[in-house]
Amino acid sequence: MKYRKMGSLDWKVSALGFGCMRLPTRRLNRLRADTAESIRIIRHGIDLGINYVDTAWLYHLGDSERLLGQALQDGYRERVHLVTKLPTYLVRKTEDFDRYLSAQLDRLQTDHLDVYLLHSLNQNQFDKVRNLGLVEKMVDAKEKGLIRHIGFSFHDTLPVFKDIIDYYDWDVAQIQYNYMDTGLQAGTEGLAYADSKGIAVVIMEPLKGGRLANPPAEALDIMKGAGNERSPVDWALQFLWNRPDVSVVLSGMGSQQMVDENCASADRSGVGSLSDEEKAIVSRLAEVYRSRELVPCTACSYCMPCPHGVNIPQNFAILNNVSMEDGRIGRWRVRRGYRALAGSKKKLDVENPNGNAAMCIQCGECLDKCPQEIDIPAELEKVHAILG
Repeated sequence: MKYRKMGSLDWKVSALGFGCMRLPTRRLNRLRADTAESIRIIRHGIDLGINYVDTAWLYHLGDSERLLGQALQDGYRERVHLVTKLPTYLVRKTEDFDRYLSAQLDRLQTDHLDVYLLHSLNQNQFDKVRNLGLVEKMVDAKEKGLIRHIGFSFHDTLPVFKDIIDYYDWDVAQIQYNYMDTGLQAGTEGLAYADSKGIAVVIMEPLKGGRLANPPAEALDIMKGAGNERSPVDWALQFLWNRPDVSVVLSGMGSQQMVDENCASADRSGVGSLSDEEKAIVSRLAEVYRSRELVPCTACSYCMPCPHGVNIPQNFAILNNVSMEDGRIGRWRVRRGYRALAGSKKKLDVENPNGNAAMCIQCGECLDKCPQEIDIPAELEKVHAILG
């Protein structure tokens, strides 16, 4: 494992971090995590040198923090920097901070967090943070030894990002960034701005919800013409590790194979390791993807569960996958996935959402939850118009 500078903090961080948002799931409920298999692959990643593990209150409906607490027993806690996030969107009053932090420490079976982040800040959430004095609560928790470093994760525009950066002397900023999203949200300019302040920048969505791992034929042809054996995932990760202002790249890994392959990529990583020709190839890959994307969904599942049983990320994934397929058979196969979703109330399972886009009643409960600010009801209407 290669290790990198963690902003201005006095410790080195593994190039690859373990993101616990896409752990192996249960067979009969895809929103909940498979505890035994998740613990096994988390420990396997730590054994391979990963020392940064990231989770949050809502991941896998709370399973993520609980099983991570179990995974970090037997000496594993001392080998990692443990990170979770205050569910800012659920906080209603200042006192909620203490309640959530206490519950998270209990779930994670630890007496302190190495990094505590304000989760998914946008302009509205940042206004709440200031009005309720939540940064002051973070500082107080740090003075009590409950957390060691303070930061935030972010989903909004560059001006909002800079306002947040300038508000406090943060230790860590977590942003969405990949070779398709260089101008989205904080983007390259925001990444450089945070780094200039000595803030450690943690990258999430390096594969844009897995989309960069499954390229269309045109993109594959570009990769094959590069004259090396890099996989699509390796191209995406090396693009990030090539930058000196990236501290750690989080990957949501759902199998041991993913852990092994991503750790092997990290072993080959390094600042400035890509040639000019390879950087030009990455730019061409980004152009191919952007020409085909219909909905900018990363399958983060923040919009879930839908109270009316619609599997929102799955609907968007099917539509985007149809646009990525070149052949008639491939498109037919992907469209078949839409037909497999429930299209009537009789077949709908609200507890384990399986509904297609036609089941959306346009209630709008998902709108404020989406970090990409997608007009979900309107886009679901388009999904059914195309696929239904």
